[in-house]
Amino acid sequence: MDSPEDQPEEVAQGIESGSTESADLGPPKKKFNQSKRFWAIMATLSITSILSALENTVVTTALPFITEQLDLGDNYVWVTNVFFLTGAAFQPFFGQLANIFGRRYVTLAIVAFFTLGSGICGGANNAATLIAGRAVQGIGAGGINIIIDVIVSDLVPLRERGNYTAIVLLVYTVGTALGPWVGGVIVANTTWRWVFWINLPVGGTALIMIFLFLQVGYNKEMSFMEKMKRIDYWGNLILVGATVSVLYALTYGGTRYSWSSANVITPLIIGLFGLGFFVWFETTKWVKEPVVPSRLFSNRTSITIFAVTFLNSALLYWVLFFLPVYFQAVLGSSASRAGVQILPSVLIAIPGAIFSVLLLAKFGKYKPLHLIGFAVCTIGLGLFTLFNPQTTTAEWVIFQAITAAGSGFVLNTLLPSIQAQFEEKDQAATTAAWSFMRAFGSIWGVAIPAAIFNNRFSELQGAITDPQVREMFSGGGVAYERAQASFIWSFPSPIREEVISVYSGALQRVWQISIIFSGLSFFLVFIEKQVKLRTNLETEFGIESKPKKDSKV
Repeated sequence: MDSPEDQPEEVAQGIESGSTESADLGPPKKKFNQSKRFWAIMATLSITSILSALENTVVTTALPFITEQLDLGDNYVWVTNVFFLTGAAFQPFFGQLANIFGRRYVTLAIVAFFTLGSGICGGANNAATLIAGRAVQGIGAGGINIIIDVIVSDLVPLRERGNYTAIVLLVYTVGTALGPWVGGVIVANTTWRWVFWINLPVGGTALIMIFLFLQVGYNKEMSFMEKMKRIDYWGNLILVGATVSVLYALTYGGTRYSWSSANVITPLIIGLFGLGFFVWFETTKWVKEPVVPSRLFSNRTSITIFAVTFLNSALLYWVLFFLPVYFQAVLGSSASRAGVQILPSVLIAIPGAIFSVLLLAKFGKYKPLHLIGFAVCTIGLGLFTLFNPQTTTAEWVIFQAITAAGSGFVLNTLLPSIQAQFEEKDQAATTAAWSFMRAFGSIWGVAIPAAIFNNRFSELQGAITDPQVREMFSGGGVAYERAQASFIWSFPSPIREEVISVYSGALQRVWQISIIFSGLSFFLVFIEKQVKLRTNLETEFGIESKPKKDSKV
């Protein structure tokens, strides 16, 4: 079936406003139900979002310390990358499972994965165990990111969705904002293991609330074996394998191996080919129910939104993972203070993100919001290139605020704009595909600046006149690992100033390249076509009218 963009305006508006013809083809319309159970579910989703939000950033300030404690070397990047890798690779799978088995038990499994992974990470005594735990944790985190959006989409019409997304977003952003500070405080005052163990009580609370309150509709007629046959096993396997291959190349390119090395080129080609093969495979007769239906890429607007989602996510983590390096290595801040100094990048995004989704709910126009957001973000990243050892507090606060305001303006208006392109029956698959692009962007948003930083640092480290000190920073990933104020400021002057200057120069190149990514996003938005947001709700996954238990809620 054609998307709303590809149909005549009157037909597209009929789909979105719930015409008789459209209603006859899909599930019965559901009245937007703001009952006590609705608000209990919203509270449950908000608590669940804290898990993913906190863990996304709590590691940023603690990672250099963890890297040194467990002697990770250039494997440090896997602590973050494997988290984003598994999160990205399994999101389409969870979207399909949610359609087949319903939302409740899939959500319970997702949170259980995250909590289990947190426990494994906290108990890790070597790099392999830590990375394995982060992989399990990432599966849960990726699932959390998609399932929250899917459930909100089940409960709230598209046009009004921004008003309620803002509630979850507020809680999520508070968790994200606290992450760097919490990570710094934990490292400074107790064992780094609490960076992960802090999730255990939150995860337990979320599991109880999900079990009690998340009682929504699903297909009860189909048998378990019939549902199992609907899963796209081969499609999911191809997608996971291709994603792993690409990430391996990005992780070691320019660090352990040169970019021209067969150890980098081979997995990169295999991974990119695998992604292309996945796209083709999903269109073949062998796949009865594709995990990512090809119709999701059927028009220019959906393709554009997927692209800018990827770029915006990359830029978000670009900033979150390399601003702490600037604060600790260049300005000489402790890990806990760096966590406070990065707060403007998160806290300023709160009013920007909430204001933008409220504007979207009121006026139903997403394209102007995207243009404004990317324009402001590009300006802010340009100002980041001015960061140096003499940058004042006012300057780094204001520059962060500008960048964060732009990024926040875009962050939560992208999903509604992609959902508007397709009918409600495709919402879980659409949300899963969009979440995959967002998570895949996060992977590149850590790997690309890491490669840029390490390569540029290697080019500039000849400015360190002491050969013994220069040797301390030789080797891939070492410069990031050594980005601790206590280490850098242990050198006497003028060696200390030389080291700081090299860090400052390497980070400047990181920000220069980010301008290109943000500028490209701005120009891509002009390709988008504005589609009217639906005001009706048609879904089989709404709140159960007669729950088996807890009928008083």
